[in-house]
Amino acid sequence: MKETVVKNPLGAEPIDSLLKKFAVPSIIAMLVSALYNIVDQFFIGRSVGELGNAATNIAFPLSISCIAIALMFGIGGASAFNLAMGRREKEEAAHYIGNSIMMIVICGTALCLITQLFLEPMLRFFGSPDNVLGYAKTYTRITSLGFPFLILAAGGGHLIRADGNPRFAMVCNLAGAVVNTVLDAVFVFGFHWGMAGAAAATIIGQMLSGLMAIHYLRHCRTVELTKEHLKIKWQYVKRILSLGAAPCTNQIAMMVVQIVLNKSLTYYGALSIYGEAIPLACAGIIMKVNQVFFSFPIGISQGLQPIVSFNYGARKFRRVREAYLKAVLIATMISTLSFLCFQLIPRQIIGIFGSGSEEYFHFAEQYFRIFLFFTFLNGLQPITANYFTSIGKAAKGIFISLTRQIIFLLPLIVVLPMFLGIEGVMYSAPVADLMAALLALVFVTRELRRMRGMEEEMNCGAETAD
Repeated sequence: MKETVVKNPLGAEPIDSLLKKFAVPSIIAMLVSALYNIVDQFFIGRSVGELGNAATNIAFPLSISCIAIALMFGIGGASAFNLAMGRREKEEAAHYIGNSIMMIVICGTALCLITQLFLEPMLRFFGSPDNVLGYAKTYTRITSLGFPFLILAAGGGHLIRADGNPRFAMVCNLAGAVVNTVLDAVFVFGFHWGMAGAAAATIIGQMLSGLMAIHYLRHCRTVELTKEHLKIKWQYVKRILSLGAAPCTNQIAMMVVQIVLNKSLTYYGALSIYGEAIPLACAGIIMKVNQVFFSFPIGISQGLQPIVSFNYGARKFRRVREAYLKAVLIATMISTLSFLCFQLIPRQIIGIFGSGSEEYFHFAEQYFRIFLFFTFLNGLQPITANYFTSIGKAAKGIFISLTRQIIFLLPLIVVLPMFLGIEGVMYSAPVADLMAALLALVFVTRELRRMRGMEEEMNCGAETAD
């Protein structure tokens, strides 16, 4: 037992190398996830057209549901696992891994069955018009079969990183993405299978990633899983749920905000010179671009999780502080670079996605510059939320994760356009970003001070003992 703890790199290697080791694969995994849907939409758009692209958008809430479940049990299980390993409770750690795997399998299977049984009512609830419904049903009925594997790949990736192998977690995601891209071209362009071809390519890629994750988790590096560890026990599930609630809630919040945002853009766009279509089209593209940027701070926050959890459990508070501050610094530097791109070359970025009228480009430039004005602060909130989750303070993590999307942005999207029209939608985001960042700063400053006090008490105790 002692030998395992001593050799654990999370408690011994330099923080810089650990962040590189864990954050880079997480960033790549997030980028792959962000680009996954774009690949499908590219092939569907080229073969089926706008109705096909609309169908994938209708099905998108289900994809978000999969990611929410994956984050709930993936990050929750990984945090509980690393905290237990840091406390030298190896047997407890194995139970957390086993219970996370079983809950992922159960929830993934349940979501698949519910989707198959209630497919049409669900798609209509998501807003599918009649001319899109057929495409959406074809696509979703097939892709839902891959939900258990998608959740296994995404959630299992967090567990694999927690076990100290972020590279394999990255390979799982990349393998699935490459297979999906290649088969998309074969099935859609080669065999002319349309929506069904794109859906089939997607689930084959997800199956490969999910099976790779399962294969690894059967032979973890740091613990040996047995059938006993796979038995679901409420004491472990409860802890996993509490630690995974923050990132899960954040995904759900994003879905809610996106729905309200689309409705606001449609309503107030119709009252402006731009009309309904231009705001929706520009916002959709800009959100995809922002999602690619956001992969970096989110990936950094996920890479930070095992480092912080282990060292906090081992009471190595100096390393915890160092890891958090360096992660925030790196995320802020990347966020600042993104901010400069959004401010200086918005027209060039939007031009990558096709041509349009002068009103189209004017709105896009405005939206980029105003809506994403405080992008350079956007690394602070997700990293801080995941930091609190990683040290076992799930309630604070949940609260901070909700600040930007639900507590600030959602009301502002509703209220500001009442006074400012379509421009009110644009200004809602920078106000929310600033307020969320300031609040995260207040919370984490207090926590770091408290941790420094605990470190001083430990040092005094050690000196007294000597």
